[in-house]
Amino acid sequence: MMKNYSFLPLGVLALGLLLSGCAGESTSDTSTEGAEDSTQISFIHWRGEDKAVLDDIITQFEDKNPDISVEMTIYPSEQYQATGQRLLQDGSTGDVFTSFPGAQFEAIASAGLFEDLNGEDFVSNFDEELISVGQKDEAQLALPYQLVFNMPVYNKGMFDELGLEVPKSWTEFQAVADTLLENGITPIAFPGADIGPNQFMNSMMMNNAPDEDVFEKLQNGEESLTNEWWVKTLEDFQLLEEKGYIQADSLGTSQDSAMAMVANEEAAMLATGSYHMSALLDLNPDLELDLMAPITVEESEAVYEGINTATFMLAVNSQSEKKEQAKEFITFLSQPEIASHYANETGQHLTVNDVEYESEVLQNTAYWIDERKTRFQPRFLITNAQIEAAVLSSIENVLGGADPMTAAEEAQQLVDENRE
Repeated sequence: MMKNYSFLPLGVLALGLLLSGCAGESTSDTSTEGAEDSTQISFIHWRGEDKAVLDDIITQFEDKNPDISVEMTIYPSEQYQATGQRLLQDGSTGDVFTSFPGAQFEAIASAGLFEDLNGEDFVSNFDEELISVGQKDEAQLALPYQLVFNMPVYNKGMFDELGLEVPKSWTEFQAVADTLLENGITPIAFPGADIGPNQFMNSMMMNNAPDEDVFEKLQNGEESLTNEWWVKTLEDFQLLEEKGYIQADSLGTSQDSAMAMVANEEAAMLATGSYHMSALLDLNPDLELDLMAPITVEESEAVYEGINTATFMLAVNSQSEKKEQAKEFITFLSQPEIASHYANETGQHLTVNDVEYESEVLQNTAYWIDERKTRFQPRFLITNAQIEAAVLSSIENVLGGADPMTAAEEAQQLVDENRE
């Protein structure tokens, strides 16, 4: 029997998430009155949930660098992906900026807006094995700051109480989900309204298509979404919906509502990633959390156990007139003590060397860095934004009731129309 839990009203949880989230553009200028003669640099990104700790770090930076002040502007992530390149073009905004890997990185690189950071001393502050995603044509254009695991967060304490083990196959996954349903628990909270399948698709297809070049081949015409690897992925999503393994009206469920389901222990898993673990614990400190990717094949066929992404890629705007000051700020962010402060306050693993993880959730999940077989997030290997949209829409169409092969055929037609 499950123990009795103390549940918070969904409205209270949702309000807390809304207040702490990135609901709209936000600007911070921590410079003081004594800094009139300082050079002000612009720092833009999308991590609204990091505002408080970054305000603190900026204050520390300005104390040590009184000739430089930092204005931080935070945009909602979808807006940032859509408009980030335009913001950078005249050099007046984003002296220091962040980039997503994948389509946004490729677009900004093609526009020539990244300053090459090769030869800068601060590059050695980062783990060289984790920064290759920021390289192009032998140039180090960006430095990923965060190491994220883009796979479901699960309630380990709930699993332990029900005697459930992490499933190692698709058959075992379904058995675990059935047990959760029998106990009145939704297996997976899926935030389809705002995050959609952007994160969950990665672990759902990682073993259906273990070839890490599969999306490159899709873009050059060697692969098709109508082939077995993608049709099976869509069929697996269809199974989740038809069996009730994800909540009703999943496409209409916001991130805040999905997180509230997990915080209230109404759902066992959140189909996002490690970046939400700290926020979940803020909502319910009694949760015991870990990470778990669904294995959609039989155990003997599984190649990967999870997904990793080096993201929140720090960069200097090539159009900036304040490049040296921008580089000083990145140097400061990559100091181990500053990076450790950021990591522990935000619940993020980082790519910076010698970071000390003090928070329990980071210590308990650090084994995913070295001990588990993970692959880089497949979605970020789709470098054409239109093709990425076609892939994601095929999942949404299936969750909305479409036949998997029909959805695959419609998406492949869009791929063919947008292939370069």
